[in-house]
Amino acid sequence: MFRGITQLSLDVKGRIAVPAKYRNELFVQCSGHLIVTADPSRCLLIYPQPVWEPIERRLSALPSFNTNTRKLQRLLIGSANDVDMDSAGRVLITPPLRSFAGLSKDVVLVGQGEKFELWDEQQWNLQIEDALSFNEEDMPPELEGFSL
Repeated sequence: MFRGITQLSLDVKGRIAVPAKYRNELFVQCSGHLIVTADPSRCLLIYPQPVWEPIERRLSALPSFNTNTRKLQRLLIGSANDVDMDSAGRVLITPPLRSFAGLSKDVVLVGQGEKFELWDEQQWNLQIEDALSFNEEDMPPELEGFSL
């Protein structure tokens, strides 16, 4: 289970160092084999391969005649890249994906349970500001009655 926010830096080759607290779990779960893909929110999603595969199958099985479905298939499946953590726990983020997410040197890795989100630090800060402006009128019906 991946939780928490970690500030990282992209190196000159476009790699991030996966935090040590996640490395062992990723090597056990998927031998360090990850999938990095684009998200409609303009961040990147990083999945252990075994977690990604059923998602990709479900997306592929959706009818491609629906325009919105096809757009999502193109983005998520079309942008997916297989990457392997190296012995130092680094993962290469390809130039097209770095460009898509607007990643600069300073990035934020956000644990989201079974996956990570990778954000440009400035964009992440905007996301947090937006989350803090949440009001009750914007409450989705799925959260009615939900309590922390």
